[in-house]
Amino acid sequence: MRRLLLVAGALAASAGYAEAQALPNCDYIFENTPATTANLVEQPSGQSLMILGRGVVVSCAGQDNRISSDSAQFNEATGVLLLIGNVRYTEPQIGITAQHMTYFRGEDRLNAVGNVVATMSSGSVMRAPEADYYRAVVGRPIARTVATGRPQLSLVDPDAGAGAEPVVVLADRIVLVGDSLVYASRRVDITRTSVRANGDSAFVDSETEFVRLMQSPVVTGRGERPFTLRGGVIDLFSRERKLERVLATPSGHVLSGDLELLADSIDLRLVNEQLQEAYAWGPGRARATSPERDITADSIYVSTPNQRLREMHAVGEALANSIPDTATVTSNERDWISGDTIVARFDSAAAGDTSRVVPRELIATGDARSFYQFGNPEGVRERPTINYVRGRIIVIAFADGEVSTVTVTDQASGVYLEAESLTAIPPPSPPGTTQPAPPRPAPGRPGAPI
Repeated sequence: MRRLLLVAGALAASAGYAEAQALPNCDYIFENTPATTANLVEQPSGQSLMILGRGVVVSCAGQDNRISSDSAQFNEATGVLLLIGNVRYTEPQIGITAQHMTYFRGEDRLNAVGNVVATMSSGSVMRAPEADYYRAVVGRPIARTVATGRPQLSLVDPDAGAGAEPVVVLADRIVLVGDSLVYASRRVDITRTSVRANGDSAFVDSETEFVRLMQSPVVTGRGERPFTLRGGVIDLFSRERKLERVLATPSGHVLSGDLELLADSIDLRLVNEQLQEAYAWGPGRARATSPERDITADSIYVSTPNQRLREMHAVGEALANSIPDTATVTSNERDWISGDTIVARFDSAAAGDTSRVVPRELIATGDARSFYQFGNPEGVRERPTINYVRGRIIVIAFADGEVSTVTVTDQASGVYLEAESLTAIPPPSPPGTTQPAPPRPAPGRPGAPI
């Protein structure tokens, strides 16, 4: 009987306090259970400290929320409610469980500590050692959850259906606004079906399916043929939970099995979460490097169907260079082709080598020039045959990865230099002898053209 009277007195004191303060946010209603015990401790200020045990149930008057715990302590002077043991908070937008919670009535803030699990109405789940939940009240229309201590957030699309893989965000600190906007900071790690993303900070809008990574971000493709993308800021765009576009700027750098691409801005396009196209542009020069060729230009487009390099377009003072055929030539010079635009087409290498590609055709247009070295007829690698041509269009065809033909269209000119036969070169004179001077060219002729 004494316990029942104490509980009734505590409820009356709480109700009287609420009426006197007329707080616009949460006015506590202690529902409790048949086994609940209550003790009132009067403070020097004349207000009470209420201690509840054996099961506590509390709600906010006129609001659809509820808190339950093993025990609680309510400070009438400060309006702070401390809940201990098996604490659970529920409202239509969220459910939170923790070992301890403190409700600050002046802020309408719930601080949860110890094995915190917050489940949003969308199905997304936040797990953390500690979290603060700021309720949606007058003057704060959207609820906010702030988790610290390396929390993990699993973002779920309620329309994706059962079995859909969530987007998992791991960071030192995560702020969730509503149940769709995420701000993550320090050592951010985001994983999803097709990619893994890292950075010092990140923003995620799960409703529009947009992700922004900042401060040394890295995105790694997780498919059969992975890729790695770096940049100053990286944006990821998805549709129906499938990644469609990844944009890195500035200082973009992408590396895949058979392609390295560097530029101020790099834009990757994906289909069925496989890399299909890449664009590179911006101040400075864009550069694309494949295993056997290096291409630079103002901008570059790369076609990679099924994540295999097939075609490359270099626009604006384009230059492509490569190492000459080392089986027949030894030279410090590189072969090259230049033009206003260069189109390079590639074929797959042997089936057993999935990382290499071989050139099939190079087309340079607009003030085109090319320089290529070939093995000489006598097989002396250090004395290559040289072919330099220029014209409006130059087409270089390859056979088995080596230059087969060079075709020049319009305004064609150039030189073909073949090393002199070693048998035609006289042997060196013995020491001490004098060689006759070479004949002088005829007057008015500085020398025959090559």
